[in-house]
Amino acid sequence: MTDLDPEEFRRLGYAVVDWIAGYRAGVGDLPVRPAVEPGWVRSQLPDTLPEAPRELGALLGELDRVVVPATTHWQHPGFFGYFPANASLHSVLGDLLSGGLGVQGMLWSTSPAATEVEQVLLDGLADALGLGPAFTWAGGGGGTIADSASSAALVALLAALHRTSGGAWRESGVDGTERVYVTAETHSSLAKAVRVAGLGARALRVVPPSPGSLAMSADALAEMLAADVAAGLRPVLVCATVGTTGTGAVDPVAAITAVTAPHRVWVHVDAAWAGVAALCPEHRDLLDGVEHVDSFCTDAHKWLMTAFDASLLWVRDAAALPDALSITPEYLRNSATDSGAVVDYRDWQVPLGRRFRALKLWTVIHGFGLEGLRAHLRGHVALAAELASWIEAEPGFVLAVPRSLSLVCFRLDTGDPDADDRATRALLERVNASGTALLTHTVVDGRHVVRVAIGSVATEREHVVALWDRLRGAAPGS
Repeated sequence: MTDLDPEEFRRLGYAVVDWIAGYRAGVGDLPVRPAVEPGWVRSQLPDTLPEAPRELGALLGELDRVVVPATTHWQHPGFFGYFPANASLHSVLGDLLSGGLGVQGMLWSTSPAATEVEQVLLDGLADALGLGPAFTWAGGGGGTIADSASSAALVALLAALHRTSGGAWRESGVDGTERVYVTAETHSSLAKAVRVAGLGARALRVVPPSPGSLAMSADALAEMLAADVAAGLRPVLVCATVGTTGTGAVDPVAAITAVTAPHRVWVHVDAAWAGVAALCPEHRDLLDGVEHVDSFCTDAHKWLMTAFDASLLWVRDAAALPDALSITPEYLRNSATDSGAVVDYRDWQVPLGRRFRALKLWTVIHGFGLEGLRAHLRGHVALAAELASWIEAEPGFVLAVPRSLSLVCFRLDTGDPDADDRATRALLERVNASGTALLTHTVVDGRHVVRVAIGSVATEREHVVALWDRLRGAAPGS
């Protein structure tokens, strides 16, 4: 059995690109969320796999018949749930190029281009975001492209365990005194990282917010750190979030680094969604104090036009992750690694293997330019500001928290909390059942809240206007 020859690949490739183009052209006409029951997809597919080769056309037919009707369409202009998962067609082309090269980029020697293109891109983005020279390779730090912010948080925690143990963690593991500090708004990936690292739930300390805010209180953190140190415990890592998933809250990074400095605690900034907004100078204040943190993460695959997976992680000390994670069996030894002159990105992550993720990000930046990416971000922030103004002016609607960039959180308000909660839930269900939009929810101060995350590649003002009309029409008494 032989693979496709180049001419046959060209013919079939055209068919695949045509299918993708047709899907994207018509995605706005599909229901955002599928109306299928659990098990429906399995029931539509054969129980046994084919013994003989089949034509590609049959596979594309199955996509149309089974996959598309059972897909939640994240690229739909009416997708306002969770956070965006931008998969611009530029990035789709970059993914195709990456797959075509078929690189296994675990070591510099296994693909010098995969390593050095990534280094150039991460240095350039560190500058464009205003992270400062300490996060660049020339400045003693550096960046990498992880699969997700969850993985970035885990490796940051492992590096923090190694550093705060004085280098003993690799040999002795944890001793039960380690503590990690988050807020109630911090992403659940931090709690998972604590468990994966073997620390146990008791290691997780939830810092209360500042009064009237959902952001971490630096004063409360300082008190907790001092109390834990006095009790013989070891503060390991503080996670400051810039743009929490639930409400878009922004922890005070500068104040946090000021109170952690005496304890040499690793400070990790999870800016998975909101961090890319710092490409726009008017939003650079989001990163106030980031020059003092140990690691910073933001996702290109949320709001920066790049198909999943592409999470950008920077550290101020380029040796921190390899010191904690590097293990070199004989079969991975090579002269380039031994020279110390190259970076082996396998030492910056948990898995050994890694894809050439940088190609799709490179393709996006070439296709849009930084100015195009800034226009994309600014457009969504402006639409969210407009939606927030409509909500503030509408009787019976209220913003649950101030708008955060392109995230708007609201609830219904008639003065009866229980009735308002029931009405807000019903509103969310009615809008989602319409098939024209998808919204998700959170809870703020015990109250049910609807989240509107504007960020899809295809979303324009007309789609936000249509969503607002539907929200008003679905509200009680309308």
